[in-house]
Amino acid sequence: MQLLKDQFFNADFYRQLSRAFARIDPDIDAKNFYQACVKNLPGRELKQRLQHTADVCRQFLPDSYPQALKRLYALAETIDENSFSYMFMPDFVARYGAHDFRRSMQALRDFTQYSSSELAVRVFLQQDLERSLTVIKQWTEHENLHIRRLASEGTRPRLPWAMQVKALRDKPEHCTPILNALHTDREKYVQKSVANHLNDISRDHPDKMLQLVKSWDDSTKTTQWIIRHGARTLVKQGDKRALALFGAAQKPSVQISNFKLHSRKLQLGDDLKLALELTSLAKRSQVLVIDYRVHYVKASGRTSPKVFKWKTTTLSPGQSLSLNKKHPLKNFTTRKHYAGNHRIELLINGSPMKAAAFELNTTDSD
Repeated sequence: MQLLKDQFFNADFYRQLSRAFARIDPDIDAKNFYQACVKNLPGRELKQRLQHTADVCRQFLPDSYPQALKRLYALAETIDENSFSYMFMPDFVARYGAHDFRRSMQALRDFTQYSSSELAVRVFLQQDLERSLTVIKQWTEHENLHIRRLASEGTRPRLPWAMQVKALRDKPEHCTPILNALHTDREKYVQKSVANHLNDISRDHPDKMLQLVKSWDDSTKTTQWIIRHGARTLVKQGDKRALALFGAAQKPSVQISNFKLHSRKLQLGDDLKLALELTSLAKRSQVLVIDYRVHYVKASGRTSPKVFKWKTTTLSPGQSLSLNKKHPLKNFTTRKHYAGNHRIELLINGSPMKAAAFELNTTDSD
């Protein structure tokens, strides 16, 4: 499988980029530009390649920042698709344009349409929070979905990979006007960003996040989805206030006739197969948020729990439900498995209902 760094920043990309700049500006030597880009390329990770590309542009583009931006705008006119590769353009703005606030913020707005300026805009939020938020709030009304999404994504309190802006994490209410403007957005791309922004807030300030969403009109499916997706961490934690957003704050009234694992001895790479059968004992329809929690064995031999979504459903009185689930047991960049006895719990509306265990054998336990 091709690594992301090789997918987005490879020799072919740099060959095309160098030729494009040479057509834009005859003073740029395509061969030298290309050689500078690919120098030590194999040893650079994804973000390093992005930053190195911006640095090469600084080396070959005009010394004048406005003139350099003109070359980047000319390059943008040749781009026919949104690609991570072109994040070097907003990165250039962040690294070399912090002194020119007005011009740079406009460039971030324009360049985000070809990649994303979500990482770069953090430099300006850190430098002048109030002034930056004033501009970003205007982006929420833009016709381009990438620009509207940038307003939410770029101001997320816990944006992955990004410079952390302490003021956004300490006082998420700074972004309330942005979220208020976007929680009814018609585009799923924007909706997901708003939901992720809410989820970020919930991890540090659950009360503020819940207070905000309760002020919204949740009569539309769009806003309902955003709120529920934004509350996912709190739901996994069994927060009754968050579960109430689903109508699932009540203790489940169910009979569980079967909760089993198809195998209790598994190898790394296998699927953990779960089965569940239950019947509603309630006199009225009830909403059930069904999750499961895996207690992973760590290198120390201790365990660490992680909750996974299974299904959210509504059952009528006496109605039964059968579910099956495959949970992969393979290593990811964010999780390594270790051999040992793993415990798994069935959670319904945040309450532990049943438990089981399985033994995982792996040669990757060292």
